[in-house]
Amino acid sequence: MQAFYPFKSHFLDRDGLKYHYLDEGKGDPVVMLHGNPSWSFYYRELVRELRGSYRTIVPDHIGCGLSDKPADSYYSFTLKQRVDDLDALLEHLGIRERITLVVHDWGGMIGMAYASRYPERIARLVILNTAAFHLPKSKKLPLALKICRNTQLGAFLIQTFNAFAFGAALVGCKRKPMSADLRKAYCSPYDNWHNRLATLRFVQDIPLQPGDISYDLVSEVDNGLHRFADKPMAIFWGEKDFVFDRHFRDEWQRRFPKAELHSYPDVGHYILEDADDLIIPLIRDFLKKHPIKTDPAWKKQR
Repeated sequence: MQAFYPFKSHFLDRDGLKYHYLDEGKGDPVVMLHGNPSWSFYYRELVRELRGSYRTIVPDHIGCGLSDKPADSYYSFTLKQRVDDLDALLEHLGIRERITLVVHDWGGMIGMAYASRYPERIARLVILNTAAFHLPKSKKLPLALKICRNTQLGAFLIQTFNAFAFGAALVGCKRKPMSADLRKAYCSPYDNWHNRLATLRFVQDIPLQPGDISYDLVSEVDNGLHRFADKPMAIFWGEKDFVFDRHFRDEWQRRFPKAELHSYPDVGHYILEDADDLIIPLIRDFLKKHPIKTDPAWKKQR
């Protein structure tokens, strides 16, 4: 595992829970947010690439990766709680300006909800197979997610057999299927029934209709996305994603027609694994092409 993930761990205390994060390099902050059922491991090669020029911050959401894995009685496992955690971490680190967000899967909703709180803090956006809006009208929730979200069978499969993490590792790469060792690394934090709770709660928190606990927050973010239309944005998309397919990509493109788009017909959900040799250099080049200008709003914050 150390060979795959040779980084120093840092922890922030969140009401008695250890919130793990990476903090590598110096310079303008690049904050990378993972989804479900991955963890900060997903960004390891991008961290290696960028830490020589930027300060790379990569948290593990509570219940994921190397963060603590509490029971429901100690943690709410909601989108708002995730955003509050990120807010607390960046405040703790003194990061309040010139932020580049790199987001994948649930990281998109968490990251853009944070961005909606502080739009003036965001300088650039890198979008990787994710959403920051409600399910597109042209898209139905996949059957596998329905089962996991809505049934006792789904909960049983996720917590007893680690079906969500294992299944994602198995089908998440199409161009370069993961080796057994790599799949093991992705699944390693979720090694028993208790430690798989967050992977279940993330699925159950998918907001589909008014009344769902995170629906109003997603609506708020959705309605405010236009504020980021003039921010430099690069979209990287694996078209063979089992959830975030072309319907989500097209919605991003509709809302952000000026964004740089790279879409790959033979790449799956874990796009940084499946096409790392192509995408990581393109992310590096995108950041170079769009140097951050000082925003007057940042000066007011100091």
